[in-house]
Amino acid sequence: MEAIINQVKIATIQGDITRQTTDAIVNAANSSLMGGGGVDGAIHRAGGLAILEECKRIVSKRGRLPAGKAVITTGGNLQAKNVIHTVGPIWHGGGRNEAAVLESAYLECLKVATRHKLASISFPSISTGAYGYPLTEAAGIAIKTVTSFLKKQNTSIKDVVFVLFDSKTYESYCSALQEVTEEKSSI
Repeated sequence: MEAIINQVKIATIQGDITRQTTDAIVNAANSSLMGGGGVDGAIHRAGGLAILEECKRIVSKRGRLPAGKAVITTGGNLQAKNVIHTVGPIWHGGGRNEAAVLESAYLECLKVATRHKLASISFPSISTGAYGYPLTEAAGIAIKTVTSFLKKQNTSIKDVVFVLFDSKTYESYCSALQEVTEEKSSI
């Protein structure tokens, strides 16, 4: 599914984020930035040691990456030239500011991409795997945050792709994108 927001194409696809050719892919990292399971492990394995070495340098300078923040590294062996690492919230039932932290994770990635004058970015579904964020809520936050940013900001970004690993996640993001585009057309 695709939509155009302020001359930026937003697309949802089902696939493997490590194979994307956008200027940057987003890594749903843990705060150590040392790789792990899920998307994080897949990106580190596919990208090779260059990503890990840069992550080690970042952590030695700044410390662990707090939830809701983002940093950029090389893409190493990936087709994407850059990886933007962000840490999403761990779901604790919704009473610990998880929605605001998830929104911040997406916003910080977009800000990093804009600062580096990137034209395209691919996102996974942040926090919905091991961190347990409910999928429908997470998809809504992701799509609304990205579309709101694109409506309000002057950005270098021309393409945003949500790369979803399985059909259930893909369907949730398609529904969220459809809701946002229907809201826009009814205004």
